[in-house]
Amino acid sequence: MSIYVGNLSYEVTEADLSEAFSAYGSVKRVQLPTDRETGRMRGFGFVEMSSDEEEQAAIDALDGAEWMGRDMKVNKARPRDNSNSRGSFGGGGGGGRRGSYSRSY
Repeated sequence: MSIYVGNLSYEVTEADLSEAFSAYGSVKRVQLPTDRETGRMRGFGFVEMSSDEEEQAAIDALDGAEWMGRDMKVNKARPRDNSNSRGSFGGGGGGGRRGSYSRSY
Protein backbone atom coordinates (compact mmCIF):
# COMPACT_ATOMS: atom_id res chain seq x y z
CA MET A 1 0.00 0.00 0.00
CA SER A 2 1.13 3.57 -0.40
CA ILE A 3 0.44 6.95 1.15
CA TYR A 4 -1.22 9.85 -0.68
CA VAL A 5 0.32 13.23 0.16
CA GLY A 6 -1.67 16.24 -1.00
CA ASN A 7 -1.47 20.03 -0.88
CA LEU A 8 2.27 20.00 -1.56
CA SER A 9 4.29 23.00 -2.61
CA TYR A 10 5.09 22.97 -6.35
CA GLU A 11 8.74 23.35 -5.33
CA VAL A 12 8.96 20.05 -3.44
CA THR A 13 11.28 17.32 -4.76
CA GLU A 14 11.29 13.56 -4.30
CA ALA A 15 14.34 13.97 -2.05
CA ASP A 16 12.47 16.49 0.15
CA LEU A 17 9.50 14.17 0.54
CA SER A 18 11.70 11.14 1.20
CA GLU A 19 13.57 13.04 3.91
CA ALA A 20 10.35 14.17 5.61
CA PHE A 21 8.91 10.65 5.70
CA SER A 22 12.16 8.87 6.64
CA ALA A 23 11.71 10.11 10.22
CA TYR A 24 8.90 7.51 10.47
CA GLY A 25 10.59 4.54 8.82
CA SER A 26 12.26 3.29 5.68
CA VAL A 27 11.01 4.99 2.50
CA LYS A 28 10.92 2.55 -0.42
CA ARG A 29 9.62 4.84 -3.16
CA VAL A 30 8.45 8.40 -3.76
CA GLN A 31 6.43 9.47 -6.79
CA LEU A 32 5.55 13.05 -7.72
CA PRO A 33 3.24 13.12 -10.76
CA THR A 34 3.73 15.96 -13.23
CA ASP A 35 1.35 17.59 -15.68
CA ARG A 36 1.74 16.06 -19.15
CA GLU A 37 1.52 19.38 -20.96
CA THR A 38 3.53 21.69 -18.71
CA GLY A 39 5.84 19.25 -16.93
CA ARG A 40 5.00 21.06 -13.68
CA MET A 41 4.46 19.14 -10.45
CA ARG A 42 0.75 18.62 -9.77
CA GLY A 43 0.80 19.37 -6.03
CA PHE A 44 0.45 15.82 -4.73
CA GLY A 45 2.52 12.67 -4.49
CA PHE A 46 2.76 9.12 -3.23
CA VAL A 47 5.13 7.61 -0.69
CA GLU A 48 5.65 3.90 -0.17
CA MET A 49 7.23 2.73 3.08
CA SER A 50 8.55 -0.65 4.24
CA SER A 51 5.63 -1.59 6.48
CA ASP A 52 2.03 -0.71 7.21
CA GLU A 53 3.04 0.32 10.73
CA GLU A 54 5.57 2.84 9.39
CA GLU A 55 3.00 4.20 6.94
CA GLN A 56 0.42 4.61 9.71
CA ALA A 57 2.96 6.37 11.96
CA ALA A 58 3.74 8.83 9.14
CA ILE A 59 0.04 9.42 8.43
CA ASP A 60 -0.72 10.03 12.11
CA ALA A 61 2.19 12.46 12.49
CA LEU A 62 2.02 14.35 9.20
CA ASP A 63 -1.67 14.69 8.27
CA GLY A 64 -2.48 18.38 8.69
CA ALA A 65 1.12 19.29 9.52
CA GLU A 66 2.54 22.50 8.08
CA TRP A 67 5.44 21.79 5.74
CA MET A 68 7.06 24.11 3.21
CA GLY A 69 4.37 26.72 3.85
CA ARG A 70 1.38 24.41 3.34
CA ASP A 71 -0.79 22.12 5.48
CA MET A 72 -0.25 18.61 4.12
CA LYS A 73 -3.08 16.15 3.52
CA VAL A 74 -1.74 12.66 4.27
CA ASN A 75 -3.73 9.42 4.11
CA LYS A 76 -3.76 5.89 2.70
CA ALA A 77 -3.81 6.00 -1.08
CA ARG A 78 -6.95 4.56 -2.62
CA PRO A 79 -6.76 2.40 -5.73
CA ARG A 80 -7.38 4.33 -8.93
CA ASP A 81 -11.02 4.18 -10.05
CA ASN A 82 -10.98 3.79 -13.83
CA SER A 83 -14.76 3.60 -14.17
CA ASN A 84 -15.05 7.38 -14.41
CA SER A 85 -12.00 8.25 -16.46
CA ARG A 86 -12.00 11.30 -18.71
CA GLY A 87 -11.59 9.21 -21.83
CA SER A 88 -14.86 7.34 -21.50
CA PHE A 89 -18.09 9.12 -22.20
CA GLY A 90 -20.35 6.10 -22.07
CA GLY A 91 -22.55 5.06 -24.96
CA GLY A 92 -23.96 7.24 -27.69
CA GLY A 93 -23.15 10.92 -27.75
CA GLY A 94 -22.18 10.98 -31.42
CA GLY A 95 -23.57 13.55 -33.78
CA GLY A 96 -21.89 16.16 -35.87
CA ARG A 97 -22.93 19.35 -34.12
CA ARG A 98 -20.52 20.99 -31.73
CA GLY A 99 -21.81 21.74 -28.29
CA SER A 100 -24.73 19.34 -28.63
CA TYR A 101 -23.71 17.62 -25.42
CA SER A 102 -22.11 18.71 -22.19
CA ARG A 103 -19.29 17.07 -20.34
CA SER A 104 -19.22 17.08 -16.57
CA TYR A 105 -16.02 16.24 -14.78
